[in-house]
Amino acid sequence: MEFTHVGGNDKGKIILYAISTCIWCKKTKQLLSDLDIAYDYIDVDLLPENEKEIIRKEVLRWKQRVAYPLIVVNDSVCIPTYDPDKIKEVLGE
Repeated sequence: MEFTHVGGNDKGKIILYAISTCIWCKKTKQLLSDLDIAYDYIDVDLLPENEKEIIRKEVLRWKQRVAYPLIVVNDSVCIPTYDPDKIKEVLGE
């Protein structure tokens, strides 16, 4: 499965799980871009069913229900929703 890389300042490994039509996912992408932070994202709704299931299991590792956006930072911190203050805090902005 292929993630899309967005360039910017390196703040570690930042993965965004998103839905292509979700306004909160779009706001999260825009915030990360406005902060000039490099990240990788995947629009889960555009994946084949077998890959959606893999992502679903990954999301459930971090939160108790599947919802997007979900940001995982350095495989250790999860930001389970669009939360600009939390995103800035975790990423040191």
